[in-house]
Amino acid sequence: MINSNGVFDDAVFIKSPFYNQRPDDVKVSLLVIHCISLPEGKFGTPHIKDLFTGYLDCTADPSFADLEGLEVSAHCVIRRDGSIEQYVPFDQRAWHAGVSCFDEVDGCNDYSIGIELEGTDCSEYTELQYKSLVKVTKSIQQYYPLITNQRIVAHSEIAPGRKTDPGSQFDWTGYRAKLK
Repeated sequence: MINSNGVFDDAVFIKSPFYNQRPDDVKVSLLVIHCISLPEGKFGTPHIKDLFTGYLDCTADPSFADLEGLEVSAHCVIRRDGSIEQYVPFDQRAWHAGVSCFDEVDGCNDYSIGIELEGTDCSEYTELQYKSLVKVTKSIQQYYPLITNQRIVAHSEIAPGRKTDPGSQFDWTGYRAKLK
């Protein structure tokens, strides 16, 4: 369930400063699936939380140099063990999609919810992650009925050529079958 504060009841809420209000005339109608790991391929680190809350030490790993000054967030992160962290209430605009377009409408952050899976473009996701993703997706679809199964997309679909996540190992068929 999603509570009156726009937070999924089964999530640990960790407030990100990287969000703002959605435009008044926009309805939430898209769910974007992403993946993230920091450093790439390392799981269970605090670095995702640090990135989304503005506390990432960019000297902690050479690969973090490009993240200096980056202001980014997602609504939720689903860790490898299936635990869910929520950084931005669903009714607010998280900064997850960047330059993006879906169905000829630019600026997907305005009308979408972004969920990150802890993983890489080429790693398999865990059954616990899929279980949590299905649970939160069903709650989101109940709360935001414009998000139909056809309006659940990969980050790569809304930012082609720029993004490739959640990658080839994401089981779209299995995930979608569990939403029915």
